Amino acid sequence: MLSEFSLIDRFFASRARANTRRAALGIGDDCALIAPPVGEMLAISTDMLVEGRHFLPDVDPNALGHKTLAVNLSDLAAMGAAPLGFTLAFSLPKPREDWLAAFSAGLFELADRFGCELIGGDTTAGPLNLCVTVFGSVPQETALRRDAAQPGDDIWVSGTPGDARAGLGVLRGEWQTDAADAAVFRRALERPEPRIALGLALRGVARAALDVSDGLAGDLLHILERSNVGARVDVDALPRSAALARLPLAVQRQCSLAGGDDYELCFTATPGARNAVEAAAQHAGVRATRIGTITPLDPADPARAKPGIAWHDGTGAPLNLTLQGFDHFHAD
Repeated sequence: MLSEFSLIDRFFASRARANTRRAALGIGDDCALIAPPVGEMLAISTDMLVEGRHFLPDVDPNALGHKTLAVNLSDLAAMGAAPLGFTLAFSLPKPREDWLAAFSAGLFELADRFGCELIGGDTTAGPLNLCVTVFGSVPQETALRRDAAQPGDDIWVSGTPGDARAGLGVLRGEWQTDAADAAVFRRALERPEPRIALGLALRGVARAALDVSDGLAGDLLHILERSNVGARVDVDALPRSAALARLPLAVQRQCSLAGGDDYELCFTATPGARNAVEAAAQHAGVRATRIGTITPLDPADPARAKPGIAWHDGTGAPLNLTLQGFDHFHAD
């Protein structure tokens, strides 16, 4: 039976110590010591993944290792921050060597790809819970914040939101699809790609940004509330993968607007920055699609007196959609 300290050293600490270019002091002391590059600020984010709430019990542990870090790197991407390091704290029902080997392999494969070092953490016995705190750096003047959207801004989204929710629906038996499309959806659900390159390329180009983790409808509203503005969104402009486009229209809209776990970027930019946004997306190797416009609030109009989203179709006709993002304390 593995002890706590042999588990940490064998599957995590020994590999982390072999890659310590960024931290002044990494694993092995009471605290890690880390500093951002001169002139930049630390960007810090924490996410927790809980079995049964954020992932299914039979998920591939290699994919789970990938996703555990990916969801945190996505937060850095949303702020235009470059990864520096991360801590990992988790509880396990029991220390299975095969599970730990696969999990740590998926984790470090992604960490190495983005130069993000494991600099500390903790482990204990208990239900399977995974918690990562990630550290990045960004110049203060180019950090992408939620409170910077302005009326007239274009609203953009990266990738094809909705595939992850479609994958969950397939696993739950909510809808049926063929094996090839099911594989596309499952990969989107289990192995999201953090848009670090796009976030960095959008420095000085985008105004407000966040990552789509709980559904576009709910997450875009966070930008609107922080920026005290409204939005008009063309539902038909939303990009859909070929696999998602083969599902019924109502399912497509449910997945792309209210589904979670996409970890794409939603951001705003001035109309004059359209060429720069497209160049940033091309540089990052990811699709970016303009889906709407930021609108001013109007205290005299009850429908526009507070932050909210006006949905319409490609013809401009209004759509009466009741959409809610993922809520961690209520069933999806």
